[in-house]
Amino acid sequence: MGTIRWLLAVVVVGAGTASAQDRFARPEPRNEFTVQRDVLIPMRDGVSLAANLYLPKNVGGRFPVVVIRTPYDKDRSTGSTGPAEFFAGQGYAVVSQDVRGKGGSEGDYQVQSHDRDDGYDTIDWAASQPWSTGKVGTFGCSYLGEVQILVAGARHPNHLAAVPQAAAGGLGSAGGYWSGFGAYENGVFSLSSAFGWFLGAGAKDRNPARPDSVDFGALLRSTPTVEMMRAARGPRTDFEDFISHRPGDGYWLRQGYATDTTRFDVPALHVNSWLDYGAEQTLTLFELFKRNAVTPRARDNQFVIISPTEHCASEAATEFTRVGDRVVGDARYPYWSIYRDWFDYWLKGITNAIRGLPKVHYYVIGANEWRTANTWPVPDMRRVSFYLSSRKGANSSAGDGLLAMARPTGSGRDTLRVDPANPFPSRGGTICCTGNPADRPGIFDQADLEARPDLLVYSTPPLPNPLTIAGPVRAVLWLSTDVPDTDVAAKLVDVDPSGRSWNVVDGIFRLRFRNGIASPASAEPGKVYRVEVSLKSIAYRFGAGHRIRLHLAGSSFPQWELNSHTGGNIFDETAYVVASNAIHFGPQQPSALVLPVVPR
Repeated sequence: MGTIRWLLAVVVVGAGTASAQDRFARPEPRNEFTVQRDVLIPMRDGVSLAANLYLPKNVGGRFPVVVIRTPYDKDRSTGSTGPAEFFAGQGYAVVSQDVRGKGGSEGDYQVQSHDRDDGYDTIDWAASQPWSTGKVGTFGCSYLGEVQILVAGARHPNHLAAVPQAAAGGLGSAGGYWSGFGAYENGVFSLSSAFGWFLGAGAKDRNPARPDSVDFGALLRSTPTVEMMRAARGPRTDFEDFISHRPGDGYWLRQGYATDTTRFDVPALHVNSWLDYGAEQTLTLFELFKRNAVTPRARDNQFVIISPTEHCASEAATEFTRVGDRVVGDARYPYWSIYRDWFDYWLKGITNAIRGLPKVHYYVIGANEWRTANTWPVPDMRRVSFYLSSRKGANSSAGDGLLAMARPTGSGRDTLRVDPANPFPSRGGTICCTGNPADRPGIFDQADLEARPDLLVYSTPPLPNPLTIAGPVRAVLWLSTDVPDTDVAAKLVDVDPSGRSWNVVDGIFRLRFRNGIASPASAEPGKVYRVEVSLKSIAYRFGAGHRIRLHLAGSSFPQWELNSHTGGNIFDETAYVVASNAIHFGPQQPSALVLPVVPR
């Protein structure tokens, strides 16, 4: 493991006396370019998709091609126009295309259901044009990254390089995640993100009617949730299909999302952020692309960069990067130089330092520094258990819930009353795309929420020395309930010496999926189950004098849908019931927070 200083020295070789600011800026264009708009590209079923074609000027011969595919309008979205202009200015032909049913493209829009085949056919077309060298790369963030994951599974022989950014939603059933477009985490529907995205961007109609105003608070609490879009008088979308087809349903397998058996044959530079959705899924894709590679070229050339920013904001980091209410330091990184060098190597055959870079680059929040490794989790990580216990009870921050490295000698339990009519609220974290000003991503003080009695709070004493973690965070819990199904929302918190409680990373677990997403089962009331809650991966340093804290609640709303506690479908229900949950601890039921600790 090393710091990023070595990397910065590598990528600016030949840059002379360029300033630090120049190293992080987009490289200046090498040439001018022309733009041909709404070029129609035929798909295998006769539908034509519209693309803007960017061709370099004053550069002889043929060009390698960068393909960018978007549902957000190729003519207006800066997520496609900015990169298209950048790569065209670096001597690449760029095909910036509206996906099927969007913008100028023909066909009916259905979220990502055609993008594996349409992406393949677009690469096929781009590779065969008279101005093309036949070497094609793909680029883009969020939806634009996910379609790269889908097409990578089709293994077009001319698809030679990819840069999927914030593309965690391209992971399907692989690893048991069933993420599918980021709509689910551990089988729990991502309510506010999905509703906000479909309401704003997921319309099937070309010129959809939009509601004049949206009362997000009322709509997110409305039932049944499958009717939420209709209640909002929103556009025609796939929202109802997404919320009613639960993970494990064949609907998701038909979309082309990555499975454990999907094979890949493209070098990929995976990019995501700790405060964006799915950093852990991106790290899983990084490993999956290696493990399921069909050639050494693909297996040996998977790289990943994880920044500390919010959704698709890695390149916008500053010397004082802020995520929510927390400044996390100088998170700048020479992204655009690396993107150019990545394609220069794979598509132009230009020798540079790209292949010699460490495989993993990640930012440690709290230490506020970049680090590198060649594997994830990092080689020197060790899992350390902090055991849960209490004497009087762990309800709220006024309780005496304790996290300790010594397993408790006495047994006990802490109970929670979980009332869907008064759900424990979500605040910050890895939420995106909601359209709701009240649902902001990032790091925020949670201290006021800790007064609620429907929250269990477990804390260490102040740390005598800093403690750094880098890897997956898990809570292993012994849980019982008096209802057929319930949720556990877990949050890792950093309590600073002033008493502010900063969220670090969080996750949610649905008890019916304790045997796996594909094998849901009702709980037996009163029976104690061992469950493992994934709080996802993070790199973070807790400072000396800080306390490590774990929050356990029965909901995290509206980020995640509420559990009805009936064992029913949830999405079509209107009557929810109150649950009484218990977390058990002791020698025989050692509930614990498991942290991925790395040396100082």
